[in-house]
Amino acid sequence: MRPILLFLHIAGGTLGILSGFAAMFLRKGFRCHRLAGHVFVISMLTMSACGTILAIGKDQLGNVFGGVVTFYMVATAALTARHRDGESGLLDWGALLFASAAGIGMVTLGLRVASNLIPPTNGVPTAMYFVFGSIALLSGAGDLGMLLRGGLSGSQRIVRHLWRMCFGLFIASASVFLARAQLFPALFQKTGALVLLTLLPLLVAIFWIIRFRLKKGSQSAAAPASAPHGQPATVVKAPAMGGV
Repeated sequence: MRPILLFLHIAGGTLGILSGFAAMFLRKGFRCHRLAGHVFVISMLTMSACGTILAIGKDQLGNVFGGVVTFYMVATAALTARHRDGESGLLDWGALLFASAAGIGMVTLGLRVASNLIPPTNGVPTAMYFVFGSIALLSGAGDLGMLLRGGLSGSQRIVRHLWRMCFGLFIASASVFLARAQLFPALFQKTGALVLLTLLPLLVAIFWIIRFRLKKGSQSAAAPASAPHGQPATVVKAPAMGGV
């Protein structure tokens, strides 16, 4: 099974990165953007699942953390996009339990390593336990908040979809452009192009989030505090779906 898993991992990662970068720059809401998004989700879920299984077999705990967090981020981002405004379901509760269990497990391992109760696994930095654990726990807290509110609407739902997709792409990009920089020409390494490609998903996410926040703020400021007597109040619409 290992050769098959390795092939699926590499193929999924390659397609995931290509389709993810394409989705970032294709016009949002159109057929090409949706197609790139579908390819991205399927490829990334395949890549992260196969990579996690392979990492468990080789006792590569750092890659296990990365695979688990990537799978969770992309899966919940896709689920958010499928929901309608104010909608949530059983899969969201399952994602909350998954993130909580993964986060608690990573932080617990980190505390045991930091206390010298167990040795680090294959040289995994102690900080990595807490970084990935914190990401999982904070994301799980976001899941809980969404579920308690009965789902998200408008720009809140868009932002959740956006940053989780981009963060999953960021992890995949880092595992290729930084962790395997030797695969690329020396020019890419010397000019910092690989660092830029790695950080680009996060920069795009920040750009869209700020844009949505500013647009929402300007719409709220433009809306009248109360409608004139005898006339209906103005309804402020949420911005259209954007981002990855």
